[in-house]
Amino acid sequence: MVRVVCEWDLAGIEAWKERADVFVIVDVLSFSTSVSVALDRGATVIPFPYGDAAAAERAAASLGAVAASKDRTRSPSLSPSSLRDLPANTRLLLPSPNGSRLSLATGSTPTFCASLRNAQATAAAARRTAGAEGVIAVIPAGERWGDGSLRPALEDWLGAGAVIAALGGIPNAEADLAASAFARALKRLGDMIRTSRSGLELSERGFAADLDIALEIDSSRTAPRLVDGQYSNDAHPENLVVKAP
Repeated sequence: MVRVVCEWDLAGIEAWKERADVFVIVDVLSFSTSVSVALDRGATVIPFPYGDAAAAERAAASLGAVAASKDRTRSPSLSPSSLRDLPANTRLLLPSPNGSRLSLATGSTPTFCASLRNAQATAAAARRTAGAEGVIAVIPAGERWGDGSLRPALEDWLGAGAVIAALGGIPNAEADLAASAFARALKRLGDMIRTSRSGLELSERGFAADLDIALEIDSSRTAPRLVDGQYSNDAHPENLVVKAP
């Protein structure tokens, strides 16, 4: 039976890099949600380290891609709302301080990206990829304090729990606790995420609509898998039962 582990951030990836058969990156606000929205539109997403906008533009030009802006008020950007009308077949280069960084750290291990919007679909694809006896490492990204240290983020913990609950298998203690937290929080998930530190930060910056999109639980059939440096859909929709938004 598949085994499921859950560890935070880059240290979690390093801890399981030699033993995991599959990684699932969870960065709900907003990388993972943005990836799911882009793939819903028929686009592909190239994760890119957050930083120099000019470097991102140059990289996008060399790859025949469109670089997402660091400014969330522009389109396309890291804001999921800005991607609702993304043209089909767009190659979107998406800089992100957390989700992109972790996506690029998993090496040759098969890597998926999950949000609350596509936890079931991504879990199905990850389980299929890992095989009957594989190890799936679910990695909540978290945020950063001002000194650069990890700030565990409620939305990523609950997002990881949603994936783990859908995976089944044998969880380690951390994975079991994350799945239990998701199940316990489900009836008030929206309120919890909207009033979390990350949720309040987004609302105060004028991006409450991004929270609404992030909370479209299992509305998406996409299973973003990183292949040759870009996320594309690896789901088998005929095998999925996905709730309406």
